[in-house]
Amino acid sequence: MQPSPLNIVLAQINPLVGDIDGNTLLVIAKAEQAVAEHKANLVLFPELVITGYPPEDLLLRPSLEWRIDRAIAAICKADLHADILIGYPKVVAGRVFNMAGYISAGKLVAEYAKQQLPNYQVFDEKRYFLPGNQACVVEIAGIKAAISVCEDIWHKEPMLQAREAGAQLMLNINASPYHRGKTQERRALLAERAIQGDMPIVYINQVGGQDELVFDGHSMIVDRSGKVVMQAPAFEEGLYPAQVTFDDEIKVTSTAQAPDVDSLESIYSALVLGVRDYVNKNGFKGVVLGLSGGIDSALTLAIAVDALGKDRVEAVMMPFRYTSQLSLDDAADQARRLGIGYQVISIEPIYNAFMGGLAGAFTGSVMDTTEENLQARCRGVLLMALSNKKRLLVLTTGNKSEMAVGYSTLYGDMAGGFDVLKDVPKTVVFELSRHRNLRDEVIPVSVIERPPSAELRPDQKDEDSLPPYDILDVILEKYVELDFSAEQIIAEGYPEDDVRRVLRLVDLNEYKRRQAPIGPRLTKRGFGRDRRYPITNGWVIGD
Repeated sequence: MQPSPLNIVLAQINPLVGDIDGNTLLVIAKAEQAVAEHKANLVLFPELVITGYPPEDLLLRPSLEWRIDRAIAAICKADLHADILIGYPKVVAGRVFNMAGYISAGKLVAEYAKQQLPNYQVFDEKRYFLPGNQACVVEIAGIKAAISVCEDIWHKEPMLQAREAGAQLMLNINASPYHRGKTQERRALLAERAIQGDMPIVYINQVGGQDELVFDGHSMIVDRSGKVVMQAPAFEEGLYPAQVTFDDEIKVTSTAQAPDVDSLESIYSALVLGVRDYVNKNGFKGVVLGLSGGIDSALTLAIAVDALGKDRVEAVMMPFRYTSQLSLDDAADQARRLGIGYQVISIEPIYNAFMGGLAGAFTGSVMDTTEENLQARCRGVLLMALSNKKRLLVLTTGNKSEMAVGYSTLYGDMAGGFDVLKDVPKTVVFELSRHRNLRDEVIPVSVIERPPSAELRPDQKDEDSLPPYDILDVILEKYVELDFSAEQIIAEGYPEDDVRRVLRLVDLNEYKRRQAPIGPRLTKRGFGRDRRYPITNGWVIGD
């Protein structure tokens, strides 16, 4: 007698870290919806869905154990008409495991402890968890399915262990954050593992923004040959069904086949989701930003409106004597195109008041970057005042290239709560701006085409003090993301003076970045969780 078909639903959802009660209710609601809409026999949820990922030091709270026990009990009592696979932290004799639990007919019938604990880039799971060492295989509708958690699928041992235990299907639950090119990496990896294990892999990933991490979803299923037979959309919540049948072999079919998106669209979507979730999950009414007429603030504004809607976004132009008429016109034009709240507040009287107060202390000194930085700090004071008064989050607008070399002002343009472009190199800022305008032209073309300038002194251009951005960004990628030495970069043909100057600026400005707002991570190494350099150190610069 052939086993009955197995209707699997992948619940690609957006949990809130720490909201154990809310996440539990979300799991129950989505399981019920999966049964009602797709006749689900089995619903898969992401890694650590009950706490949200990553819960970080919430895992150290003494109440964790009883909170999780209460959540599991609530799910078991919910009278769900489908089996579910969920992730949660499990406390055993004071030790914590990253656990996957299989619930059937109101009982927790099997548990699997994650074996491979990532401790690189943004991950530090060895700080919190102990690894498991046992395979877990459950029988579902006559099919023997193994359970694994996220990083386990990146190593061959758990798959081979599951195969030896008689598994015919792998269920892999994930909280895998996005970076550029991650989808292609996952596909190649899943194909390799499916072939090694000679079994299909069901891969469920969460979606949503969590501080600087963005989870893209993109859940998928590959068959035993590694072919993708189901793919959920990126950056969207939803329930995505598939059917598993077993004749001579396990076969998986699905009508859920989301198209691929190109690299720029995926980056833009990640930024939008990162902003939306940071603002909404932290309870802000909306956002405010300084709109300078330059490309960084223009792109930031477009992302903010796409994330939150025009009614929750405000912008302020804060001109000074060096602000060009073109900047004034472009800022007003973009605000009009997007239909946001917009005002102009000159910093001239504020700057003059500061300079008057400092006149005695500055006697005998010449003008330098002090006065330039003071302009930025006047603007920062205004934005933070508006933030406090209106309960709006200040979005800063510095890009990765600027953050790398310290082309920013502490307590000035760095004043704010969230830096949308923190991991976006300047060259990609231009690419994203052009890409966004393909949909509808919300960024004036003149903003994209004019040479970048901070407009802190007459006729200032960024390239007065920095190499051209197409050179700068390559140097920065090789040093920051790929760990190339100065000598290796120079050997590839980049000017030695530029290379050594840029690398020295990167190293010297760690203290600034440590005080900078967080922002969405888009590369394999952003300035945040996965690049932790000592501020005070004697390392030889550039090596």
